[in-house]
Amino acid sequence: MIKSVPGLVWAFDVEWVPDPVAGRILHDLPWDTPDAQVMGEMWKKGGATPEEPYPFLKTALCRIVSIAVVTRLAVGDKPASLQLLSLPRNPADPTQAAEDHILETFLTALGDRRPMLVGYNSHAADLKALIQRSVIRGISAASFCRRPSKPWEGADYFSRGSDWNVDLKEILSGWGQGSPSLHEMVVQCGIPGKMEVAGHQVGQMWLDGGLDRIVAYNEYDALTTYLLWLRIAHFGGFFTPERYQVEQQLVRELIQKELPQKPHLQLFLDKWEQLREITGAK
Repeated sequence: MIKSVPGLVWAFDVEWVPDPVAGRILHDLPWDTPDAQVMGEMWKKGGATPEEPYPFLKTALCRIVSIAVVTRLAVGDKPASLQLLSLPRNPADPTQAAEDHILETFLTALGDRRPMLVGYNSHAADLKALIQRSVIRGISAASFCRRPSKPWEGADYFSRGSDWNVDLKEILSGWGQGSPSLHEMVVQCGIPGKMEVAGHQVGQMWLDGGLDRIVAYNEYDALTTYLLWLRIAHFGGFFTPERYQVEQQLVRELIQKELPQKPHLQLFLDKWEQLREITGAK
């Protein structure tokens, strides 16, 4: 269980696809082999079957293509302010879509701001993927890597038990098959889970030039993760029932504010209201 709700919280999600460069090197493929063929070989070597054609690959073998974050800033007794941020900001810009740019931008901001970082399966997957790929790509992220001498002296994103690095799956899960997926957990809470796109489709979307759709899918997951964090914080007594309602309303207002630039968020809002009605969620 979380021990506090600090003034700055980031709920994040990361999307990645098999890295064709890694595939060519590790499987001794000609350098001019098309990306689609390379990725197909990577899935095959990763244990693809007719029932599961896109198996989960080691994150070190996958390039980061998108990061989405819901940020919550609360100062004193003032209402919290929320933002929905995503990288690349412009999926059509090759410079912004470059993996190095995404990694450097996110980890530099994370190291400079030092928020509570919240994810789902982030200890085992998302955060490790960012670290692995940054090392592979030769990225320097000194502020992110800075660790305090003592646990109470500041944020530490490398300590598994750190209050600044919260993995909601670890809070909610048991062992093995007792661990719920994010989708299984949230839809029962009246919160949207997977919509339109499943994780295994991201690779093909990237091959098809659908980075904008991947970013949209990534933003859905960041919103979902944030809403689950709110619910856990309410469960832990950090928000009264009345305050919890206010916090959820802030998310609705955030989505409505973003709709003119991000019309895909209307689907999330509609699904949220539908699930709340079905489940009777508070």
